[in-house]
Amino acid sequence: MPRITLRKGDITESGTDAIVNAANSALWMGAGVAGAIKRAGGQEIEDEALRQGPIRAGEAVVTGAGRVKARYVIHAAVMGTDLVTDADKIRRATRSSLLCAEELGLKSIAFPALGTGVGGFSYSRAAEIMIETVQEHLAGGTALEEVLFVLWGDEAYKAFEEQLGVGDGSAQELSEVRIAH
Repeated sequence: MPRITLRKGDITESGTDAIVNAANSALWMGAGVAGAIKRAGGQEIEDEALRQGPIRAGEAVVTGAGRVKARYVIHAAVMGTDLVTDADKIRRATRSSLLCAEELGLKSIAFPALGTGVGGFSYSRAAEIMIETVQEHLAGGTALEEVLFVLWGDEAYKAFEEQLGVGDGSAQELSEVRIAH
């Protein structure tokens, strides 16, 4: 049975098959998660992404991971070049990322809190949308064994923890929920 795992820290250190980049539709990698991935993995990640763009908000493309501890980076366009996001874009970008992972036959994928950095979306609402989308995907049958949310900072982590109902016995039975600190 697939599991959902929460972890605080740096997504570039997740050790999953793929990590998700909270991208813009032009696929240039500037600040936030994208900047961290580019710094850790190298310019070649952005160069490969740019050759596949632009894409529409809600879509995703795959590149190699450079020096990052993953095989792939899935660039999920959670906003346009205006750097504005909304619930629908976050939902579609999450779903597109999961579909990319399935097409590649991956066992594990790591997500940041999409749209919450540069996009300015609330952590609690992003957590609600992303977890619901992941749970729907996992319920439909999947090759994925683990969906990891790697969250930078206490506020993001707490929002995802609360959404999963961790610690109060209300976590949904669909997926095992593990907490890694």
